[in-house]
Amino acid sequence: MCSARTAPEASHVMEDAAGTTAGGSRLLTYASLVDGKSVPSDQWVYVVDSDALLEDAFASLTLKRKLESGRLAPEDLPGDNIVGRVARADRETVLQAVEAAARATGEWNAFPLDERLDRFGALLHRRLTEKADRTIEILLREGHPLALARWQVSGALECFGPESLAFYRSQMLRETRHGERRLSVRRRPDGVVCLNPPQNAPLSSALLGVTAMMAGNSLVVRAPRSAPLGVMYVLHEVVAPVLEELGAPGGTLNVVCGDPAPVLSAWLDSPLVDDVMYFGSSEAGIRFQNRCVAAGKKPILELAGNDAVVVWKDADLDLAAEALTESFYGSGQLCMIPNQVLAHPDIAGDLVALLAEKALQIRGGSVREEDVLLTPVLRNEKFFSCLDDALAGGAELVCGGHAMQADGTRDVAGIFLEPTVVLVRGMEGARGIQAVRHETFFPLLPVIAADPAPEAVLLDRFVDFVNSNPYGLRNSVWARDPEVVDHFVTRITQGGLLKVNDSHIGFLPGLPTHGGTGLTGGVYGEANYPILRTSHIQGVSVSDGSVRPREAVFGAWRAMRGEGPEPAGGTAGR
Repeated sequence: MCSARTAPEASHVMEDAAGTTAGGSRLLTYASLVDGKSVPSDQWVYVVDSDALLEDAFASLTLKRKLESGRLAPEDLPGDNIVGRVARADRETVLQAVEAAARATGEWNAFPLDERLDRFGALLHRRLTEKADRTIEILLREGHPLALARWQVSGALECFGPESLAFYRSQMLRETRHGERRLSVRRRPDGVVCLNPPQNAPLSSALLGVTAMMAGNSLVVRAPRSAPLGVMYVLHEVVAPVLEELGAPGGTLNVVCGDPAPVLSAWLDSPLVDDVMYFGSSEAGIRFQNRCVAAGKKPILELAGNDAVVVWKDADLDLAAEALTESFYGSGQLCMIPNQVLAHPDIAGDLVALLAEKALQIRGGSVREEDVLLTPVLRNEKFFSCLDDALAGGAELVCGGHAMQADGTRDVAGIFLEPTVVLVRGMEGARGIQAVRHETFFPLLPVIAADPAPEAVLLDRFVDFVNSNPYGLRNSVWARDPEVVDHFVTRITQGGLLKVNDSHIGFLPGLPTHGGTGLTGGVYGEANYPILRTSHIQGVSVSDGSVRPREAVFGAWRAMRGEGPEPAGGTAGR
């Protein structure tokens, strides 16, 4: 069952004549992966190179639409604007993927924990390390700035690093002895897990979902049509070969690309699906949660974040401001960035000044440039609507507030947005401002300067403000006084992760990267370790065969009273 075999490089990649451009270069082409086999399609999703999109978004998207509608053949492509294509799965292929997963689950779960957790994780870590540069190149092609691509890959490596694997192992099995019995508490797989990653970070989210397989689950992943290449690459060329090396059944991992609505409906309709990991907006996610429960599926939600950062009066303001600029990374289109700042009144002015200064250093441009952190925002009307709402609600514009070109020149037609900071005076009524109340998903950060009050009162108000946030992904605190830090750490209960005096988005071994409470995770929300969220606790007792059942039932009472064991043929219970 566990015999190793070496998988050929890129075993599921298709390269054919139709994948050759006019310039002679190859399109990176992936079919659906079902039951360990490639399943092609007569319909394809094409991926535009990010630099081409930056040069002329309209022309590049027009080219993509022509290819996908069949009005242009791949061999007639002008230039290298299109870098890859992914097979678009029909309903039959989606259902075949679920069926393959269901067939694989029993065999995969029978693998020893050492194999499907420790060895699987270690091999994944090694292969991902070997493929790190290639993975980053794929992320660049899909539009992720170089620095953020490296951040995603390093985060995935932490997820499969030795410290994280040790933590997973500690949670999956606990064993003790009790007299003649061997007792264990172990986590058992739910079965078939389906994963719907987000459009903004699908590759890293797909890798996060891979940890569900360590629990003994089989996995079906839908690569999003807007950014399918990274998901297909990492699952075909990093994860699948490791599973082959372990001798896992083919259906342990299955990958398709398709429209979300029909794929999600197929999963909900299938009696073979047990869990669905869903990434999306809070509004859509809560509705989907209800559909899952009605269909008898476990919903595991990764929805919007609206993370709060508290900056106390004794904080290191320079470091705090540096961490707050993470709000602008990826043009704010990351769920786990700072979204609102609650500042002590004594330092609010200095903090805002430092933040505005550092925001000027966050710039756009080609994703291949080392210091680029902004990404294009092709539809920016919601940004300006949100900014107008904040200003109408009494907020003050500190910096930013305009569209711009890649070189920073302000231009109403620019595809980048300036990092924008607004100052909100007073906590009372702050949530009346849309940018405070909800996730903006734009480079727009409100700083709330609290009104002066006694320290003890302010501490409680700050805690109440954070805990009353209807979202709950990550929260951060900046403070030096140990008693103040302890006050926040012991009383802030909202959210899946709390960080103190640290990067808000940085990854750490053993700690969750995703998950949260409230509108972030739904009614079942908590820190999201997929290996734990897609498994359930089971208690097991194994006796050596010498235990008398009657003594097991009534013996504890007699022992408590100092009486000996009941003699054979006794009358207890009669």
